[in-house]
Amino acid sequence: MRLCTLRPHVRRTWTVELRPQRGGPMLYCPLCTSDGHALLAPAAQPAVLAHLAQHARHEPLPAHLRTCQCHERGCRWHPRHRGCAGPVLLVLTRERGGRLWRLSDICTACASATPGSAVVPDVSPTPPSAKPATSPPKARRARVPRGARPELRVRDMLSYLAAALPWPVSAEARLIALQCALRASAPGLAVIHAGLLRAMRLAHSPAPWNELEQARWLCLLPDHLSLQRPGGVAVRLLDAAVHYQEPARRDRLHAAGWAMRVVTQPELRALPAEARLTALTLTAHHYSGTGWCTSVETDRLLRTCALDRSRLAAALDLLVAVKAIATWTVDPTTEDLHWEPPPGSAFPAHEVS
Repeated sequence: MRLCTLRPHVRRTWTVELRPQRGGPMLYCPLCTSDGHALLAPAAQPAVLAHLAQHARHEPLPAHLRTCQCHERGCRWHPRHRGCAGPVLLVLTRERGGRLWRLSDICTACASATPGSAVVPDVSPTPPSAKPATSPPKARRARVPRGARPELRVRDMLSYLAAALPWPVSAEARLIALQCALRASAPGLAVIHAGLLRAMRLAHSPAPWNELEQARWLCLLPDHLSLQRPGGVAVRLLDAAVHYQEPARRDRLHAAGWAMRVVTQPELRALPAEARLTALTLTAHHYSGTGWCTSVETDRLLRTCALDRSRLAAALDLLVAVKAIATWTVDPTTEDLHWEPPPGSAFPAHEVS
């Protein structure tokens, strides 16, 4: 007699479609209901991200069981490349001008080749209904061991923000959003201190915060909820995908501090935010996960920094002028951007082990 174990299938690809209607877009999810959900136009993208994040939280799968869903479908989501390689990531993809959104497990190679894709900070496998009060005190205080380097965490978060935030959102707002996402607690609360904002040259204008509010990515909390930290800004993040991040918050704070130190280097402080965000993105991509590299896909850099080619070139020229990088070129065949650190520099700056 043959014995077999039946394991229920766990879905690791979720798709949501936004269909334009006269009264506002309709959200259609083939897994939930045949009837769509009416949305207000400004709230459409946050609703899509929250819906996909809810599916991912409710259908967790251990990392060693996750496979590249793109490969299982014949790699039809991207142009041909050399094949699957690298760790399996949770990837958000935007297609058809924002009408179709897909969240799926994809290997690193396929994710890099997929247009309009961004790595999503992994969602917590712990069900929301779990009761931590029943755990022993030592288990509640146990810290998840440090895994990926802070460069990789910052790179993945910048990639995700490229998809989660509308294109017009400025570099100043993206730098603030990065700090909020990495410093947020599990309920999505974050306090950004005035000293950090001053160090990043972002303390004197409410415009970046207004941009993030208008994009419905966060909401500012009243002063009395600022946890009694004078001069700080308290926010609640409305992006569901960053509420349940792994790993432990202490590791994310480590990555946030690394990002802050990079953009506050003496040679970068006086530069516009676009140049500082470009420098941070290059520095985060300098560590590839398997070694050091000085190249990145130009399209990915443009999406991450929300720049067109002329503004990106201007930002790179500024980095050359202050000797943050030595040179930069774009390969005419692959369209990859290559740069060189200045001679004698410890690149990436302020590296943290």
